[in-house]
Amino acid sequence: MAVFSMPPPADERELLARAQALAGLSFAQIAAHLGRQVPRDLRRAKGWVGELLELALGATSGSQAAPDFPALGVEMKTLPLWADGRPKESTYVCTVPLTDFDACWETSWIRRKLNRVLWLPVEAQTGVPLSVRRVGMALLWSPNSEEEAMLRADWEELMDMVCLGQLEMITAHYGVCLQIRPKAANGDALCEGIGEDGARVRTLPRGFYLRSTFTAALLGRYYASWSFSEN
Repeated sequence: MAVFSMPPPADERELLARAQALAGLSFAQIAAHLGRQVPRDLRRAKGWVGELLELALGATSGSQAAPDFPALGVEMKTLPLWADGRPKESTYVCTVPLTDFDACWETSWIRRKLNRVLWLPVEAQTGVPLSVRRVGMALLWSPNSEEEAMLRADWEELMDMVCLGQLEMITAHYGVCLQIRPKAANGDALCEGIGEDGARVRTLPRGFYLRSTFTAALLGRYYASWSFSEN
């Protein structure tokens, strides 16, 4: 079966139109249009949903350190939801720099990743087969001044701890809307970080995640209501 993908969108208007056209479609319908097979589940196909939607929308960055739509500066994020519209989990944003630190918030990689985001709600209710799960209505978002201030405050607090070699003190409880958590396939996937004495140490890679409370509040601001059970 041939695999198809869309050409890159010319502008944000075209991107949003494509994304909104997916609303209500199941993964099976989208996969069939693109010549893809739907896996039985996501246990051995982590990232499949994001890859499918990237193909459908014409994302081109792949694994490169660039937004999913480089020419537009837009990052795509899927947002798995329970049937009642609550986010199922926190949202991965990007890796945490553990040695080559970002100088300031304005030029940080995480700010660039969150500057313009295409949110795609996706059905993730346990017990619903992957093939019939649906895509919700897309949202093209940039942080407002209040949201950016919250993100910046969390980033500054967390990166201060990283720079001071306090990696092992950082837990998922730090941060109001951002958190740092280990991100590795297993405990052997180590990288370099800074220890408390300033020396290089071997440690687990870390990632920045948006808390589900932040994305839930975002949905509440931009959608009057949301429920996959009603759509």
